[in-house]
Amino acid sequence: MASLRDTYAVPDIDKHWTVPQEYDVIFDWEFDEGRMQMMHLYQKGKDMQWDAVKRIDWSLDLDAENPMQLPEEATALYGTPIWNRMGKKDRIEFLRHGQAWNISQFLQGEQAALICAAKIVGQVPDMDAKFYASTQTMDEARHIEAYKKLLQKFEVSYPMTKPLQELVDQALRDPRWDITYLAMQVVIEGLALAAFATIRDVAQNPLAQMVNAYVMEDEARHVAFGRLTLRDYYPKLTQAERDEREEFLVEACYLMRDRFEGREIYEALDLPVEECVELTKNSEINKLFRTMLFQRIVPVVKDIGLWGPRIRAAYEDMGVMHFADQDIDAMQADDERIAADFDARKAYVSAIAAKGGLGKDADATAAE
Repeated sequence: MASLRDTYAVPDIDKHWTVPQEYDVIFDWEFDEGRMQMMHLYQKGKDMQWDAVKRIDWSLDLDAENPMQLPEEATALYGTPIWNRMGKKDRIEFLRHGQAWNISQFLQGEQAALICAAKIVGQVPDMDAKFYASTQTMDEARHIEAYKKLLQKFEVSYPMTKPLQELVDQALRDPRWDITYLAMQVVIEGLALAAFATIRDVAQNPLAQMVNAYVMEDEARHVAFGRLTLRDYYPKLTQAERDEREEFLVEACYLMRDRFEGREIYEALDLPVEECVELTKNSEINKLFRTMLFQRIVPVVKDIGLWGPRIRAAYEDMGVMHFADQDIDAMQADDERIAADFDARKAYVSAIAAKGGLGKDADATAAE
């Protein structure tokens, strides 16, 4: 099979991206019992390891005309003059590229998370956090594996967007370990969870649903890890230090909110880029999507104590303050329940098939 890089719709992509590092690696000689909640999360991380090759049914395929079977109405250009001028063939190609662009960003983000988690293992001072970060590092490798296999079915892919690359670069270059947490565990992972949920809950393609459901089961724990660590750490900082973190967080949130322009798609398909970007910005579905991206971030930021006037003003400006009182623990439990439901449906289908075939009635029941 050809390298994924050979399917990039954007030409002249470098084979590697090098980010210089300058931070202290900390050894913890105490080896104490650790915080109860953190060690519980670590145990959960160990217990819930899974194999992307075996758990996901890769015999399933994507739809030929609408890969993940998302509603056309959810497309940012839907109903615009550009969309209305497209013939069926052009719309099919646009849906393929648009959805491949999204999965590409998931894949690129997972590699960033892998590298950030590995950095956290060395840099965070407490052994219990090192333990959990080690399980996250394995999780991220598995997610890369899963999204790569899914993306290969699109036969087209995209590199990391510049805004995402900019935030990852800041997270890796900054010598302060908590900035890596803020960028990755809070902002990038939080946004990713909301984006994954859109596909898990709205797409009709079972393979796309399955991949995102299983990844979300892990990612919810990663956000919990960031919450536990930063909630303990930030009260120990001075107000000036917390203000500095808030400023970073505000910039990161705006950067990520504004990264969903899809310029690379329009360029690859030879569409009028600036016109498409403007139409996308004014699209009601896109405005809603950009708002919903913050439903997992805002309550976490409040919980870890970075809740000064600067961050509250930014969230008021973004129209996302109503997410402040969301129950993060309940959402995490729901993510785990939905992943278990996918496992139960798979087991049901396998059991029926083992008894002599899967009829239409059983197939329909399994899909419910």
